[in-house]
Amino acid sequence: MRTVPNVRSKLFRNAVVAGAVTAVAAATVAVLSAPAAQAATTLAGAAQESGRYYGTAVAAGRLSDSTYVGILNREFDMVTAENEMKLDATEPNQNQFTFTNADRIVNHAIGQGKRVRGHTLAWHSQQPGWMQRMEGSALRQAMLNHITRVATYYRGKIYAWDVVNEAFEDGSSGARRNSNLQRTGNDWIEAAFRAARSADPGAKLCYNDYNTDNWSHAKTQAVYRMVQDFKSRGVPIDCVGFQAHFNSGNPVPSNYHTTLQNFANLGVDVQITELDIEGSGTTQADQYRGVTQACLAVTRCTGITVWGIRDTDSWRASGTPLLFDGSGNKKPAYHAVLAALGGTTTTGPTTPPVTTTTPPTGSCTATYSEGQKWSDRFNGNVTVSGTNNWVVTVTLSSPQRIIATWNTSPTWDSTGLVMTARPNGNGNSFGFTVQHGGNWSWPRLSCRVG
Repeated sequence: MRTVPNVRSKLFRNAVVAGAVTAVAAATVAVLSAPAAQAATTLAGAAQESGRYYGTAVAAGRLSDSTYVGILNREFDMVTAENEMKLDATEPNQNQFTFTNADRIVNHAIGQGKRVRGHTLAWHSQQPGWMQRMEGSALRQAMLNHITRVATYYRGKIYAWDVVNEAFEDGSSGARRNSNLQRTGNDWIEAAFRAARSADPGAKLCYNDYNTDNWSHAKTQAVYRMVQDFKSRGVPIDCVGFQAHFNSGNPVPSNYHTTLQNFANLGVDVQITELDIEGSGTTQADQYRGVTQACLAVTRCTGITVWGIRDTDSWRASGTPLLFDGSGNKKPAYHAVLAALGGTTTTGPTTPPVTTTTPPTGSCTATYSEGQKWSDRFNGNVTVSGTNNWVVTVTLSSPQRIIATWNTSPTWDSTGLVMTARPNGNGNSFGFTVQHGGNWSWPRLSCRVG
């Protein structure tokens, strides 16, 4: 994708302008219980538990921003250069290559023990002026020379290259994009992949595109047929990248998992390469959760990259499409992703039980323990100490729902996510069954004297 202004404005003219996410400060002190031992508390750590990565796009100019770098170093284990590896950045004049800014990103990533996705070697957009003016065999040779020089320079440092980017038209035609590269001959994509393999045999080679998320779309089918053809003829392609730019007018399709699985069935890895979802709150969180669950359901979905760190870093900043707000705070979408990956959110039960006093009426402690689990639901048990006159608030994470309770008289808020439990004469312990909807995270507890 490109990050210059107004790119693909037609595709995203229905974008949501996100509202503020309201934080409710509890009047009483929450009593938190311990999660499963060794549960990951970062995106990268949680993704690694399933053998996947969780990455982000990085801009060299923001590496002097301590908040930005702090989040990058803590949360992500795969790095993609936002613009610094593209054609105009690396070969501004023909046969004069510059890697200064790209090296800043690569060296920072490697120094932090992270891997790097190379983006991108051949693209109709963001070409330097000299290349834009070329056609035919001269352009073909220039393209192959660029691929060879850049991939050779970074040989051994790149996990995967987006060898070719966005080579197909939108719409119902399923045709190749009529670019200057396409006009060098219909075999130009194959030639690009073969050159990349020769230059860096150890890197995975990917085709990357947008609007290929819906299995029924003509563009998706056209890319599928190309990959199928390449695999049948031994053209070196290892992976397909799905950019995954979503908003209210272009939400995550219901057949997204089908798309990823069908490509994986061709014998290639699938990667979500430029994820951002415009919106806010629960709606945005649910969309992010759905993408994460789709990747986890496909064995060959090897990782997810979000296109930026904070909303203010995004090329679609007005749509607040990322996991951190402009101040670097974790958004509901972050917690949804971490929970879907199997991690433990720091706003949830991440510390051992503590007892606190709520003056002037006394104190209580609510301790959570796991009960029986099934494929679609699980039991939770709560034990209260300190008083017989307790009120425990149990807060779920969407799409969870409590479908049964025992030993308590409960009420719910309008969302169905917050249950208030009180004694019903059966002692100081109670329990409930949660229909998890794919979200296995523990409920959050707070206790006060009633």
